[in-house]
Amino acid sequence: MTSPAPTRLEQSLNQLQAKSAARRKQEKPPKPKVTASVPVEKPAKPAKPKTSLRPKPRGDAQGDFFAPPLYEVGTRDHRALMDVAVFRLSKKEKRANTIIRYDLPDGFIEVSSGPYGMASVWDYDLVLMSISHLTEAMNRFREGKGEKPPQVFTAHVADILKFCRRDPGGKQKESLKGALMRLYTTVLLVERPTEKGRLRVMEPQSLIGSFKLTSHATTDKVEQVEITIAEWMYKEITQNITPGVLTVHPDYFLIDVALGRFVYRLARQAAGKDFATWGFDLLHVRSGSNARTSEFNRMLRAVIETNDLPEYHLIEKAGRKGPLLVMVYRKSLDHLKNVLKEDEWAQPEQAD
Repeated sequence: MTSPAPTRLEQSLNQLQAKSAARRKQEKPPKPKVTASVPVEKPAKPAKPKTSLRPKPRGDAQGDFFAPPLYEVGTRDHRALMDVAVFRLSKKEKRANTIIRYDLPDGFIEVSSGPYGMASVWDYDLVLMSISHLTEAMNRFREGKGEKPPQVFTAHVADILKFCRRDPGGKQKESLKGALMRLYTTVLLVERPTEKGRLRVMEPQSLIGSFKLTSHATTDKVEQVEITIAEWMYKEITQNITPGVLTVHPDYFLIDVALGRFVYRLARQAAGKDFATWGFDLLHVRSGSNARTSEFNRMLRAVIETNDLPEYHLIEKAGRKGPLLVMVYRKSLDHLKNVLKEDEWAQPEQAD
């Protein structure tokens, strides 16, 4: 059976569809020929500059009109504790119930920790704040501008964060409690000669005497902290006309590398406004680090390469017994370069 012949309407529709398909075929661009091409390398993203410093906290340069200006006091540190680490540098290792011993030319210092762990270099910021405010208050007292400061130092948590240049927020109560417990249970056993040199005295000294942490009963938000300054530190600052404290640059609190903090404190004590040279091996011992020598040297070289610690320029030099770190006060750098020959930067080498 044959199909019926298309009607005139169907013929017209078929013709229109055919013309439309032919027109679309003509308008369709030809497919491009595929040829081998050399891959274009994307420009590499610029590497972030290496730095030992963390960014400044929010509102760092803005004073709070309603808060006591405690944070305006210049930071000070105790000179006798600046060439050894009386705290741990590691963030991971708590070093609970351990002892670090430093044998010095005129005695020794042992740093012992309790079950809460050894105080860290970050915990020590609270000691720096206590020393700084006690020294400032004693200066005013000696000038007849105030009363003799008490041994108990009281501060609001906002003042502590401002002074230590830390961002607000986070678990303030737990972090403060942990820091204070570690400072309270970290004890220094110091042996040193008397002023006349005939006798040697050995006595334990805590980093802080005691503390009180007050928080809101409902919100658990910390309201204020009371720190009893260690007896030996309080006597040093209040009874001596020229106490052994040194001003510390405010950017010290921005140093985010623990070893960088140790190097800055050492430079502040040993180099002052000049320069000082210490061997890598002795730095390893005085830092209290239990890292292998190769790992310690790698970390120290990273600090030297970054070279952005406040006030001090760092140089590595070859020494008779190994590599040396030269710490130079930046404002004296050009003058010292003119005075000293290149090979003299490694002298004198700090004695062990």
